[in-house]
Amino acid sequence: MSVSGAFIQTLAMVDWTECFPRVVREAALVVEALERAQNLFPWPVRGLDFDIDSAFMNDTVVSWCRSHDVEVTRSRAHKKNDQAFVEQKNGAIVRRLVGYGRFEGIDVARSFARLFAAARLHINFFQPSFKLKEMHREGAKVIKRYLPPATPYERALVYPHLNEAFKRRLRETYRTLDPVALLAQMRDAQNELEGALHDRLARTRGGQFRDSRGRFGNIVI
Repeated sequence: MSVSGAFIQTLAMVDWTECFPRVVREAALVVEALERAQNLFPWPVRGLDFDIDSAFMNDTVVSWCRSHDVEVTRSRAHKKNDQAFVEQKNGAIVRRLVGYGRFEGIDVARSFARLFAAARLHINFFQPSFKLKEMHREGAKVIKRYLPPATPYERALVYPHLNEAFKRRLRETYRTLDPVALLAQMRDAQNELEGALHDRLARTRGGQFRDSRGRFGNIVI
């Protein structure tokens, strides 16, 4: 497999947030990420809803899903809002952590993996978010009501259909975590990525570095 001319892309999964860097657009790497996700998710993966990207909708990935009893569904063509939740994570997590620079290379992908390994724990166990409870329209006005903010970990513990063994494993993991240490690991990985991006742009732009979308990868708590 050649990585010449390729740049790193991120495979993002919700609602239990997982992110995996891919050095090339290759179906085999998608399968590898899905296998890793099965080990990282606190419950069995029963179904996957892809967009219509050919990296997902191909014989390699779909055959793997069917062989592992994972139901496959996909978004409708020209209906981007079908993937609204994962698109939200691309902005709120991936872009916020690594910015909009173009990264390439296996060594840089390892830095991505270290960043996402710490970020997944910080996001899933320590970052609360809102979930829509109901929405209705009154004339031209749309009224939305939200559930109280909670972390994915907290939602999993109160979900009545989740096996108690999975909940016990989540509690054990939570007791081992230090959010401050996780943030330090994330910042170290970000510094590696920023250095790699500076080096690349210095080679291609004569030493000038500018991020067109603002500062590189701010961690927002």
